[in-house]
Order: sequence, then C-alpha cells, then structure tokens
Amino acid sequence: MTIADTRTRWLALIVLCLGDLMIVLDTTIVNVALPSIRTDLGFSEESLAWVVNAYLLTFGGFLLLGGRLGDLFGHRRLFISGIALFTVASLACGLATSEGFLVAARAVQGVGGAVVSAVALSLIMTLFTEDAERTKAMGVFGFVMAAGGSIGVLLGGILTDTLSWHWVFLVNLPIGVAVAVLCMYLIPGGKGHTGARLDVAGAVTVTAALMLAVYAIVNGNDAGWGSAQTLGLLACSAALFVAFVLLETKVASPLVPLRLFKLRNVTAANLVGILWSGGMFAWFFLSALYLQLVLGYSPLQVGLAFLPANLLMGAFSLGLSAKIVMRYGIKGPLVVGMSLVAAGLLLFARAPVDGTFLVDVLPAMLVLGFGVGLAFNPVLLAAMSDVDPTEAGLASGVANTSFMMGGALGLAVLASLAASRTSMLLDEGHDQLAALNGGYHVAFVVGAGFAAAAATVGATLLRSPKAAAEALEEPIAEAA
Repeated sequence: MTIADTRTRWLALIVLCLGDLMIVLDTTIVNVALPSIRTDLGFSEESLAWVVNAYLLTFGGFLLLGGRLGDLFGHRRLFISGIALFTVASLACGLATSEGFLVAARAVQGVGGAVVSAVALSLIMTLFTEDAERTKAMGVFGFVMAAGGSIGVLLGGILTDTLSWHWVFLVNLPIGVAVAVLCMYLIPGGKGHTGARLDVAGAVTVTAALMLAVYAIVNGNDAGWGSAQTLGLLACSAALFVAFVLLETKVASPLVPLRLFKLRNVTAANLVGILWSGGMFAWFFLSALYLQLVLGYSPLQVGLAFLPANLLMGAFSLGLSAKIVMRYGIKGPLVVGMSLVAAGLLLFARAPVDGTFLVDVLPAMLVLGFGVGLAFNPVLLAAMSDVDPTEAGLASGVANTSFMMGGALGLAVLASLAASRTSMLLDEGHDQLAALNGGYHVAFVVGAGFAAAAATVGATLLRSPKAAAEALEEPIAEAA
C-alpha cells in the first residue's frame, strides 16, 4: 500500500470523525442555549425538553435502520445523504420562529444524524482492514464519541454568548457542506447489497412507542398522572413495544435480533447504558439550567464551567481508560465510574441558591468528569465483549440506541419531576429562585439514583471475559 493511499485513508477518517462530531455535538450543544430559546420562542419548562427529545428520539429510532439503508444503497451514498439532510435541518432550526417549527426541524436532524452515525462506523471498518490501524482508527473515533457531548456544552456557551442561540444550529452549515464535498474525493464509492432488507415496521413501531411514552411523561403534570390521557398514552406505548417485539421475531431481517440479548454482558451493558444516560442528561441539561437560571451565569460562563470535566474526560478517552481496563478489566472501572457519577450528581443536589463556583460547582464537575471518563470505554467494551465479530456493528448500534433512548426518557422524567417540585414550592410561598433550585435538587437526586442503579447492574450482572468463558465451558464439560 502506497504512502498516498495511507494518507488518503487517514484524511478520510478525519472527515468521517468531523461529520460524526457534528452529530454528537448536537445532543448537547443546545443545552446551554435552552434558556435563550425558551425566552425567545415562548416554550414552557416542560415543553422545552422536546428541543432535546425530538432529536434524541428520531436519532435513536432510526440508528439501526440507517445501517440497513447503508447495506442496501451503499455506505458512502448514505453518509453523504445523511450529512445533507442534517445540514438542511440545521438551517431550518437556525431560522425557526416558533416552537413547533423548531421541534419538527430537530426531529429531521435526528433522522439525518442517525444515518450518519450508523454508516460512519461501517466506512471506518471498510477503510481500515489491518488490525493495528483499525484499532488506532477506532480509538480516534471513540474519542470523538466520548468527548463530543461535553465539548458541545462549551461550544454552545461560546456561540450563544457571543452571537445568539440561532448559531448553535447555523454553525453546522459550513461544516456539513465541507464534509459532503470532501467525502466525494476521499472515500471510495461502493454498491449496496441487493439482498439486504429494511425493517421499516420495526423502526416506526419502536420510535412511535418511545415518543408516546415521553409525551405522556412530559405532560403528566398538566394532564394528571392518573388521567385518561396519561394512562391511555402509556398503554398505547406499551402495546407498540409488544408489537415491536413480536415483529422482530417474525421478520427475516429484524431491526434488532432478539437473540442478541441472550448474551449476558450485552444485556447488562445496555441496561447500564439506559440508566447511565438518564443520569448523564441530568448533568448536561439540569446543571446548565441551574448555572444560568439560579446562579445567573452567562452562556459562556456555563460553557467554561464544564471545561474541567471536558479535560478529564478527554484525558481518559485518549489513553488512561484503556490502560486501566487492561489492568483491572471492565467490571471494576465501570462500577467505580458509575458510583462517581452518582456522587457528582448528589453534590449538585446540595448546591444552594447562592452557590459559588469553587465550592458548589467545581467539585461536582471534577467528580463527574472523572466518573464519566473512567466508565465510558468499559461500558462500550462490555456491550461488545460477548459478541461474535460478525455482529460487532449491530451490537454497537444497539448500545448507541440504548444510550439515546435512555437519555430521552430519563430527561423527560427528570424535567417533569423538577417542574412538579418547583410548582409545589411556589404554591407553598417560596420565591422563584428557591423553587427552581428545589426542583433541580429533586431531579439531581433521581439522576444520581439512575447512576447508582447502573453501578449495581454492572456489579451484579457483568462478567469478565474469563468468567464468561468458564461459564460456557461448564455445560460442555458436563456433557462430555
């Protein structure tokens, strides 16, 4: 292989990572801008969560389907199509003048983002065939995935403070155009596999089920948790989930083959991902609101407040986490990391109305950055540890879907709980800041509970590869 070919492949990797970074950033870049969006477009506290949820739900729902589309129509073609759709939707978000228009554009963004994320991994696997180079390439891609969310908070603060909230979306335009053009020159084209089939019914069913569930939770306070609307929506969601499971047992090419969940570590890792992402979005979403609405930070100050955690997460992603896993395995670091995330959220749950950065913000940020950095790679490795190499991409897609869906549902629950507690405190005569802070405290405690539950699942259900191998050998020995 020539030096020119090698250089082209690494340049292609940079372009793919840039495209995927743009997608990952959009899960968190809007968080710092949410108060500005709320004031400008007139969102309520509960409906504001839909600016995030609309993106996460369609992203998670179409993530696995995007991979199937790549198999059918060609990975490069789908990657460029996804980038184009995402870029156009970003323009629509930046020009939005109403609640409904912004939420709808965010949903379209999620579809484009799902296609890009699903196909990017396949393209990297195709570009890098040698084990050593593929490992390095996946390390770079993993760093983008791990650090992108926290970088989004910082970038969102800078753009919102220096320009306006519109630019957290408009910044995607030049990046999207550049990525699409460079892909035409750097990434080889390829024909799809005509034998691949699309599980459209599965994708539509599971996405509709999740959207109904989140809608019921977000509106639970206004409609009443025991009302016909809330219970009816939850019942419809449950019925759609059941229909999705039945569909997956019957279609020839299911969106999610259920046999994958017979693997213990895969199931445990996805449960951890669902619970953890609920806690993670408590951090990104609620702490940004606490810093702005309670402590009075500017968007730029909020972004800078996240910087210590960003640096810690980056240090772990660039090598520390891999060394720790090589020495201690995946179970211990995962459990310790999740426990630290719970502790960091509890530190935020005690932050007062007149809190200071050094005493009430920085310690929590450092603990959270350390915990997330320590646990991120073990969670992904656990999700892949029992999987046959031929299904590694599918397992990765399932793990990403669990993270996205867990984050959306967790955020809906936490936003609803915070709003309910704030309303209760206002009725009792507390002032606005104290009531807001009290609502955030409840949500932080519940978010810490999610992280603690993730640590418990990891401690009780995860097995090291060695233990899994021994468990597999026992029935074989008995049969012999």
